[in-house]
Amino acid sequence: QVQLAESGGGTVQAGGSLRLSCVASRGSFSVYTLGWFRRAPGKERELVGGIRITGTETVYADSVKGRFTLSRDDAKNTMTLQMDSLKPEDTAVYYCAASVCAFVLSRPSDWDYWGPGTQVTVSS
Repeated sequence: QVQLAESGGGTVQAGGSLRLSCVASRGSFSVYTLGWFRRAPGKERELVGGIRITGTETVYADSVKGRFTLSRDDAKNTMTLQMDSLKPEDTAVYYCAASVCAFVLSRPSDWDYWGPGTQVTVSS
């Protein structure tokens, strides 16, 4: 079983950048598909992006393609989400997640482990 913890959230102006990190405090990343989700006020939790085991494939939500970059370093048990050209609509609580499934699935219920979340606020 893996325990996850996010860091790097905060407040930034529109057009700015933030870098989120997710670290496994117990267990190893290397056997999991990893992903980032977010939940904006009044909305459902949605997939931002995911990366398969060994980083062979990375997928992104259409809303963040070209602006966000996801990467993993299994040796350090760390996953990062580089967020550039941030927009006010990116404001949300961001969660990292791990799945035993080999593929990146979009439904939150298909993911097995979650971090507590970190707040990202983008001001206009």
